[in-house]
Amino acid sequence: MRVIDYIKSSKETAFSFEVLPPLKGTCAERLFGNIDRLMEFNPGYINITTHHSEPVYRDMGNGMFSLSSIRRRPGTVAIATAIHHRYNVPVVPHILCNGYTLEDTEYVLIDLQLSGINDILLLRGDKCKGDANTAPAKCGNKNAIDLIRQVNRFNEGFFVDGSAMKERGKPFSFGVACYPEKHEEAPNMESDLAVLKMKADAGAEYAVTQMFFDNRKYFSFVERARAMGIDIPIIPGIKPIHRLSQLNVLPKTFRVDLPGELVAEIGKCKDDASVAQVGREWGIRQCRELMEHGVPSIHFYTINAFDSVYDIAKAIY
Repeated sequence: MRVIDYIKSSKETAFSFEVLPPLKGTCAERLFGNIDRLMEFNPGYINITTHHSEPVYRDMGNGMFSLSSIRRRPGTVAIATAIHHRYNVPVVPHILCNGYTLEDTEYVLIDLQLSGINDILLLRGDKCKGDANTAPAKCGNKNAIDLIRQVNRFNEGFFVDGSAMKERGKPFSFGVACYPEKHEEAPNMESDLAVLKMKADAGAEYAVTQMFFDNRKYFSFVERARAMGIDIPIIPGIKPIHRLSQLNVLPKTFRVDLPGELVAEIGKCKDDASVAQVGREWGIRQCRELMEHGVPSIHFYTINAFDSVYDIAKAIY
C-alpha cells in the first residue's frame, strides 16, 4: 500500500515517525532497538532522512589546510531497505537536491526501485554546514520542483540523458515538505504557499510540515492552503523538546516560534530531564488538539527524542 493510500484510508489519526541513518562507523542495532519500541503503535510508515556531504578542512601540519568532503550519515537506501524488510512496513527515504547530481539521484531511484521501495519524500535539502548559501550540486536539481520533474520523467520511463528504459518499474509515489511558519527564504507566506501549490500541481500527493509548537499556525496554514486550491493532505510534524539548549537552537536552526507559555514552563526547569517532561506534556496537548481537529496523520521527528516520542504516542494512541 502506498503511503498516500494509507493516509486516505486510515479511519483514525495515523502514526508515523522519522529516523536518521546511523553515523558512519557505527552499526544499526541501536536504531533498530528504538524502532522496536515504536512498533507498538503500529506506524503506517517510517521516514529515513538523507544527508549530503559536508566540507571538512584538514590541517596539513605545515600551516596549510586541505579541503575535502565527508558524508557523516551514509546508507539511507540500505537502512530503508533493512527497515522495510525487517518490519514489513512502508518506508519513505528522503531524496535531496543539494549535494546530488542528476545522475546521483537517478542511481538512488534505481536502487530504491530494485529494493521494492516506491514511496519517497522530495526535498531541496538544508544548507551545507558553514555555507551561507544553498549550493545545489553542479548539474543537479536546483529545487524541489526540478526534483519532482526528474522523478516524473523517471516514472514515465526515461533516464536523465533522454534514453528510454527497456522496462519500467513500479512508479514512485511522493510527498514534499511545507512550512506553517513559511520557509526561511520565502519573502512572505503567499509566495511560500504558491510554491507548495506548484509542488502539488506537479504531482506531490501529500505534504509534511516542518516542526511547529503552536497549533494555531498549523490550522491557519491549512486554511490558507485550501483557499489557494491546495487539496493534498497536510501532515503535521511534531518534535518534542527535550533539552534546555533547544530553547534557542530550534528557533535559530528551523526558524520556528516557541509559544510564550511553553517558554515560561521550560524556564522553570533546572535540568534536561525536567525539560523533557515539559516537552512531553506539551506534545501530548498538541497532538490531542490536532486529533480533535481530524488531522489524517501525525508525523514525529524522533532525533535524539525516542523516549519522548514513545511517551507521547503511548498517551494518545
